[in-house]
Amino acid sequence: DPYWRETARISVDPAIAAVAAKAEKEAAYHLRHAAEWVVRLGDGTAESRRRAERALDALWPYTDELFDADAVEVALVADGAVPELASIRPVWEDTVERVLGRATLARPEVRWQQRGGRAGRHSEHLGFLLAELQYLQRTYPGATW
Repeated sequence: DPYWRETARISVDPAIAAVAAKAEKEAAYHLRHAAEWVVRLGDGTAESRRRAERALDALWPYTDELFDADAVEVALVADGAVPELASIRPVWEDTVERVLGRATLARPEVRWQQRGGRAGRHSEHLGFLLAELQYLQRTYPGATW
């Protein structure tokens, strides 16, 4: 993952650099796993392709938010702790295009992009997602992995 690799390389904060080095390996694993599934689904059955296209169409309007900087990121960049998220956009776009190409899927044409997630503006879907993510801890307080 270019963002974590660059963070590990340039960060003036040793703790952030160490976390970034570990995150790079984790992100690479998850990218590989997700890409394999996109290819399987996009280049699979008619039904899997239909669902993959539908998912892309639903999620694509949120992709620009991946590169939006908030005040915290701006401060971290200014301090030399992390690189700008926008600096990895070309690599992200190349990776996405390559995976979509292997999956025989087209990049959605979207005119409107969602903004404001880092400022707390979320859709109603976040509540359901948080409930799912918090289920184990709320059901078994103090549980450890």
